[in-house]
Amino acid sequence: MYAITGVTGHVGGAAARELLGRGEQVRAVVRDAAKGGEWSAAGARVAVADLGDRAALAEALRGCAGAFVLLPTDVARDDPDAAHRTLADTIAAAVRDSGVPHVVLLSSIGAELAEGTGPIRWLHHLENGLRATGARVTALRSWHFQEKAELLLGAVLGQGVYPVFADSADVPTTMIATRDIGVVAAEALLSPAATSEVVDLDGPRYTERQVAGELSAALGRPLQVVTIPHAGWTGALVDAGLPPRIAAELAELYDAERLGLYRTRGDRTVICRTELGETLHRLVASLA
Repeated sequence: MYAITGVTGHVGGAAARELLGRGEQVRAVVRDAAKGGEWSAAGARVAVADLGDRAALAEALRGCAGAFVLLPTDVARDDPDAAHRTLADTIAAAVRDSGVPHVVLLSSIGAELAEGTGPIRWLHHLENGLRATGARVTALRSWHFQEKAELLLGAVLGQGVYPVFADSADVPTTMIATRDIGVVAAEALLSPAATSEVVDLDGPRYTERQVAGELSAALGRPLQVVTIPHAGWTGALVDAGLPPRIAAELAELYDAERLGLYRTRGDRTVICRTELGETLHRLVASLA
């Protein structure tokens, strides 16, 4: 039995479907019981637990051979740094209490850095907290998600622009489909390494201009690429509806990439191969 948190999201859902497709038993952990119906119909057992509820989460993980965990970003918190560190501590405590022997964590490139990376530093905190539980930890450090275009759909659909938070729209970077990450997570659960490890996920590289082109093709409408100057990043994110403190965190994340702080430093690398066009066409089809 494998417990999957975040099962209603992209990566957790992909991991659960992969495990079920291989005939494995899955415990789908949902915060809202109403969201467990489709997973029960798919053959999973459903456990209701909020990631911030130590006792309920520990019970959801108890008795499983492995668990997939993540740290969701809550943009509504007044003090996002304190809130996300507290949530990370609660997740680690639940893992310790449950006795689950192996945990696969959705982490991020740059999670080895304690500061200067915006929200990624909270994953640094969670990685270390999980390692201290005594469980074997597989940290999957991914680059950009190909599905990040979802976050820009307001500007894309409303204004016909594709905003870029970088000095240039023509610098290639690695972008990975969440479906591929879910498959890697499932494989890690089924075949854990002998000790804790960091797995770097690599894959196709695209410029933001290429992303805009693929998204334009999927939507069937032209898009204008707009590069936002560095000094305007936080303000643009606030204008898009994000609270100022979260906007500042995300601006720091983008700035760390601009400064070249993100590098692969794991124990091994797994190559993910889904191409961006396939992902974006699937994304647009889901909007219909």
